[in-house]
Amino acid sequence: MLTIALRFIDWFIPERAKRTRSDLGRARTFVFTHLVGPVTGQSIAAFLFLADPRPDSHIVVIALGIGLFAALPFLLKMTGSLLLVAMISVETLIAVTLFGAYFYGGVSSPFLPWLLIALLNGLFYLSDRPLSVLGIFVANFAVFLAFWYAAGSLPDRVPMERMSVVGLVSVASATLYMAWVAIYYGLLLASESALQREVLRHRNTAERLLHAKDKAEKANKDKSIFLAKMSHELRTPLNAVIGYSEILLEDCEPATNPQRRQDLGRINAAGKHLLSLVADVLDISQIETSALQLNVERFSLPRLIDDVAATSQVLLARNHNQLVLSVDPAVGVMESDETKMRQAILNLMSNAAKFTNRGVVTLSARSYRAAGADWIEIAVRDTGIGISAQNLKTLFQDYRQIDVALNRAGEGTGLGLALTQRLCALMGGGISIDSELGHGACFTIRVPASLPETNAAAFYRDSENDELEEFALSA
Repeated sequence: MLTIALRFIDWFIPERAKRTRSDLGRARTFVFTHLVGPVTGQSIAAFLFLADPRPDSHIVVIALGIGLFAALPFLLKMTGSLLLVAMISVETLIAVTLFGAYFYGGVSSPFLPWLLIALLNGLFYLSDRPLSVLGIFVANFAVFLAFWYAAGSLPDRVPMERMSVVGLVSVASATLYMAWVAIYYGLLLASESALQREVLRHRNTAERLLHAKDKAEKANKDKSIFLAKMSHELRTPLNAVIGYSEILLEDCEPATNPQRRQDLGRINAAGKHLLSLVADVLDISQIETSALQLNVERFSLPRLIDDVAATSQVLLARNHNQLVLSVDPAVGVMESDETKMRQAILNLMSNAAKFTNRGVVTLSARSYRAAGADWIEIAVRDTGIGISAQNLKTLFQDYRQIDVALNRAGEGTGLGLALTQRLCALMGGGISIDSELGHGACFTIRVPASLPETNAAAFYRDSENDELEEFALSA
């Protein structure tokens, strides 16, 4: 039953009055009171008709004024403006109240309690326009005083003893109306109080989260500084191990002592592998602490790609892979950090060689123009094991490897791809991946062809914030 009644009431309410619970509750109160109120209000007109020995048009005006309230919900439906119909309601209630008080009882009229109802009603529905409500009240009261002054005295149509019943009906109707509004206002205050408590709870939670975030960021920065220092300290003894092993290898004749030469070779390879891992940790720690800077210079990209291809031959030969180069003739001089570019491409080549067995690794490069700038695209495509959709989600996270079982042959820190992504971002670009499990993978680097040294830091900040608009400049 209540649901049906609410649906009926909501039919009168425009959509813009339903945006918040407070607006909806105020609109529902308006509709309900203006549909039910005239029913009880007409009882006053009926009592006056019976009590007045000379009933005439004054009672008709009062009855029509009371009946007008029942039309306001329909006006609300037509106009969609609660503000407009509320102002009409306040004006009508004040006018009918003063009109009834003028003809029936004056200052002792049973209509007068409705003046207070009219004022409170106006402040309830027009809370953001209190001066307008007071203006309507003052204007109507001035007209009432003017009529009183002009007439000299108020009409004495019904003896006061006969007005007592009308007074009781009027007070009962006013009390009922005020009780309804008071109940709604109490519910509204309770709702706002609960909302304030919820807001306060969320604010406290947000403050705790912010404090925890600050502590985590400080701990992460301290960790990065520690790793950077430790990695730097480890490089010196590792370089010494690699250097002395190379000297011993040069002095060792393969024919006289093959076992010793093989052992020295393992020491040298292990030292270089460990040095590369330490270098990755150092580089990513420096990036996290903003200590890694770009050394912008002009260099030949085709020459760099040839050098990378030559360096990668050893890695590719381990798994009997074939290298295919595809460099666009339009690719020429690039203005960026040659060392960082070389490191990023080598990381991808190493990754492709590691997860491809007796396959083909293709290194391609091309230039293109987009958004008013020249860009370089370098792709490393392999025919290896590919990457599953689940692993793609965490591919560029620190210390994450795509599959531990498949990575036994080339154990690493899991920093290669994460470092490559950040190096590309540092150079103002980004990296993307296209792969399917069992069908190989293709890593694509896109970076600006020219990166002025003064803009290097700005390029890095922009790429961190918006991931270069999804490499915004994908051709």
